[in-house]
Amino acid sequence: MARTYERNTTRYWFDNDLPGLSLMCADFTRQDYPPHLHDGFVIAITEAGGSIIKSRGVVDEARPSSLLVFNPDEPHAGTMGRSQHWRYRSLYLSDDAIKVVAQGLGIDDIPRFNRNIFLDPDLIQSFLSLHYCLDGNTNGLRRQELLIGTFGSLFRRHGHGGSVIDRAPRDRMLIRQVMQRMTDQFADDLSLEELSRSVGLTPFQLIGLFKRGIGLTPHAYLMQIRLEHARDYLRRGIPIAQAAVMAGFYDQSAFTTYFRRCHGITPKQFVKAIRQVES
Repeated sequence: MARTYERNTTRYWFDNDLPGLSLMCADFTRQDYPPHLHDGFVIAITEAGGSIIKSRGVVDEARPSSLLVFNPDEPHAGTMGRSQHWRYRSLYLSDDAIKVVAQGLGIDDIPRFNRNIFLDPDLIQSFLSLHYCLDGNTNGLRRQELLIGTFGSLFRRHGHGGSVIDRAPRDRMLIRQVMQRMTDQFADDLSLEELSRSVGLTPFQLIGLFKRGIGLTPHAYLMQIRLEHARDYLRRGIPIAQAAVMAGFYDQSAFTTYFRRCHGITPKQFVKAIRQVES
């Protein structure tokens, strides 16, 4: 639910699929956070404007080019400073969510961070994609992939201590096994955990294996299989909505969005072109 106060707008919610994960979208023109702490990790991505952050005896600035990370129980404070606007998205992970992430990474002890601000454009974009994904009605495999992949990258690049996050072996046979399962069960609701477990890998390892092996994530590869089947159904005269469900898409809207992203046209345009050739 959104709330407006003194020209500030905030929206805060708990994720339905991952206990212990909550999220917020904030757009502030006036806001001062006194020294406080959280019982879990806090990740914040500034989309516009900025603020002054105080933590560890250091004063720094949150900008769109920076990623904010706070460890559990780490005191910090924030003020608008000279900025007249601060729009950001944040994620809060308590113990239950941290355990799920740790399992996905194949570790027992989560790393911590020795500083709070990181200049990492790729990681910032990944966290924005994750937040937008969790803010919408997105495929479960895509959600899992972004969650584990993004936090895995954060901990590997910037974390200190904790367990070592193992990379996947360079094994083409394992990729082929998972690809075959996707081909056979393309319309099923496949999970990242299930696919990785079937070949003895962690979800994070499976993501890395696919990226290095074929240049696509597991979700992206599955979507290509589904698109291929959907196009075949459309060529056979099956209605768009029915073709979408048969191919494994959540609904016609999700199918249309992905079809347009990959082909630059809508399914309706594709069907129209087929009919023109046939007439």
